[in-house]
Amino acid sequence: MFSGYSAIFTEIFGMLNFLFIVIGLSLLILGGNWLLKSAVAFSLRLNISRIIIGMTIVSFATSAPELIVSINAALDGFPDLALGNVVGSNIANLGLVLAIIIILGNIDVRKAFYITDWPVMMAATFLVIGFLYFDGALQRHEGGIMLLFLFLFLIFLLRFQKTAVIDDAREDDKPLALYKALLFLGLGGAALWGGSELLVMGAVGMATFYEVSERIIGITVVSVGTSIPELAASIIAVVKKEKSISVGNLIGSNIFNLLAVLGITSLIQPIYVIDQGLLTNDIWWMLGISFLILPLVFFPKGLRLGWRDGLILLFFYSLFLYFTLF
Repeated sequence: MFSGYSAIFTEIFGMLNFLFIVIGLSLLILGGNWLLKSAVAFSLRLNISRIIIGMTIVSFATSAPELIVSINAALDGFPDLALGNVVGSNIANLGLVLAIIIILGNIDVRKAFYITDWPVMMAATFLVIGFLYFDGALQRHEGGIMLLFLFLFLIFLLRFQKTAVIDDAREDDKPLALYKALLFLGLGGAALWGGSELLVMGAVGMATFYEVSERIIGITVVSVGTSIPELAASIIAVVKKEKSISVGNLIGSNIFNLLAVLGITSLIQPIYVIDQGLLTNDIWWMLGISFLILPLVFFPKGLRLGWRDGLILLFFYSLFLYFTLF
């Protein structure tokens, strides 16, 4: 009798963790969207250049889910969840999101890809791997170095690479009423924090329930979940043909994840690797898939990504999941 009740309680516990993850991800998606609306509204009211909006405010808002989840996980004592979220998101951005986008339609790649975007992403990747590999930690001073590198990169873009910045704002953008902007700001902040609390709680509970590490949950379920907004927005853009899509968008997201999300998180709370799989497996997959983009862009057709390249990326992402989970 008691064993039957135990099985029921165990099943309910597993379902609750899954529900926490679903609700948490939903709140993160809504919160990021509300924060983005608020940030753009305030920027337009202050007559800030759309280039600056796109490179700073919009980038920060769209990476807010990863940032809040990583900070919350680190503060709650789950550093592998914080690291796995960022590493997994970077792998998913290229191996899953970009793959699906280019399967749906070809992308013409700008020259800025090999002049600025890809080299900076690789430099940021090597920087983070170097910090992690030698002592298994991201210390506060290392977080400061990453943020300084990001700051210098943004200055370079503003002064020398303005043509490389994609303006996602539409011509019919109008400033929101002040009360609406404040409302979206409050709702966005509350949804992001509440969603991150539920997501971390559900992820840790699921890891305990299935007897796997927080790293596994972070690098698969959580990372894909926090990449859903980019995937949804990109697919809608492809279907509606409302704007051009550049591989630089996702590369920029990866740069921001590495330098801003991990930089800010490690400044607040140093991150120490617990599950060595992050050092022996995950970071090398992130490096490998990041490097793979370069030959795919140039072969077989120069500066273009097509459906065959998408299938290749999906194949390597599937391999990553297989070797990570089994």
